[in-house]
Amino acid sequence: MKPKGSSAVLQWVAARPVINLFTTTITQAEILYGIALLPSGKRQTELTQAAQFMFAEDFGGRILHFDEIAAVAFARIATERRRMGKLISQADAQIASICYAHQATLITRNISDFEDCGIAIINPWEVD
Repeated sequence: MKPKGSSAVLQWVAARPVINLFTTTITQAEILYGIALLPSGKRQTELTQAAQFMFAEDFGGRILHFDEIAAVAFARIATERRRMGKLISQADAQIASICYAHQATLITRNISDFEDCGIAIINPWEVD
């Protein structure tokens, strides 16, 4: 989490209704894990507070879970990617399967990690 994000991404997000922006429990876990790995101190404390606020306030009620429908999609996505020789991490396959289950577009700069997962993808770092 950066104190000031990419201006292109911030503009992209600002142009969308907040009610249409979601995150996943997997993304939440990845962010909290990354913060927990930091040395104890002011930076870790500030990032923990910022993350807690973000998930409770910015994404309150809009955090998508890995459920039974996503589990079925996960098996298909991970298997198909493996057969293509494009291995996908468990976390990325879970994120992709949550998007698939909710017919949601994934917003990421890591396009190649999610290609051939059967989901729509947008990279706001490269959107004009």
